[in-house]
Amino acid sequence: MADIRIANLVKAYGAVTILKNINLDIKSGEFVVFVGPSGCGKSTLLRAISGLEGITSGTLEIGGKVVNDVPPSKRGIAMVFQSYALYPHMSVYENIAFTLENAGLKQSEIRPKVEKVADMLQLTPMLTRLPKNLSGGQRQRVAIGRAIVRDPKVFLFDEPLSNLDAALRVQMRFEISRLKKSLPNTTMVYVTHDQVEAMTMADRIVVLKAGHVEQVGAPLDLYNRPDNLFVAGFIGSPQMNFIKTRLSAATAKLATADVPGGGSLKIAARDRKAGEEVTLGIRPEHLSLADKGPITATALNLEQLGDSHLIYAKLDDGSPVLVRGTGQTSARPGDLLHLAADPGLCHLFDAGGLRISA
Repeated sequence: MADIRIANLVKAYGAVTILKNINLDIKSGEFVVFVGPSGCGKSTLLRAISGLEGITSGTLEIGGKVVNDVPPSKRGIAMVFQSYALYPHMSVYENIAFTLENAGLKQSEIRPKVEKVADMLQLTPMLTRLPKNLSGGQRQRVAIGRAIVRDPKVFLFDEPLSNLDAALRVQMRFEISRLKKSLPNTTMVYVTHDQVEAMTMADRIVVLKAGHVEQVGAPLDLYNRPDNLFVAGFIGSPQMNFIKTRLSAATAKLATADVPGGGSLKIAARDRKAGEEVTLGIRPEHLSLADKGPITATALNLEQLGDSHLIYAKLDDGSPVLVRGTGQTSARPGDLLHLAADPGLCHLFDAGGLRISA
């Protein structure tokens, strides 16, 4: 078993607290991704799990055992870093085999393990090459292979793709996802600032902000039902539109949110009050051009992307709004736009930023 249980974990450097009472359960075999802005504590939390950072207070368990004071080498984990950290004078084979040699295994035991990992990562033709003769993606696969060969219970990835170009990142996302399927009983925890990586690879995403866990859930749960304004704005690209407004009417199950220009949207929300200040959230891809619509805006700029387009506009009160549509558009800067939105895809947040829509 490779469950990870984190209870009331605090990490402080002197008077500065980086992680603030973190509580999190990761099930054996899960692929969990930590995301959040720079400085939110995601890499510190990963390093605490690995043992590279001590914790100030709280409990950290791996496989049902408390590991607060257990050194990294005894935790049954392997870590892949942003930098490949390969030995430049060693071949691919020697880099992968190095940790097994240090553990005292015989070459007759090491070779089949290295060959199995090389085959899994499509590195077999490169086993005799030096790192300088590999591409960035190939070097990262060697770094992953060096971790796999130890047969760890838990894999920890600290922004492993951030040094790669866009095309290689796409390829490596596929490689890591394929690796996870081939190791179904291995727990993987992955840190990234790239939400595309998080959305496409994770079983669950942990969103952190300023040392706190804001929300934990499956990627589409976070996309469809963000708990608060921060998660709503962080998950999804382009970012969700936020419109400050008031409720003009409310019933036990519906709230009517006014929008600049005189329109309104009825959104499922329980027990609200007319006059309440709220924030209306609408994703750019959930707005569309219409002959008539509750929202009017003036187009400011357009980006034609071939298969899709972005329209940057402003509402009657000057608030910015972004529309993302499929295909191409005939809209031009200066045009008055009528925008439609499905109320079932809209979000309401109270004055404190918490979700209030159903």
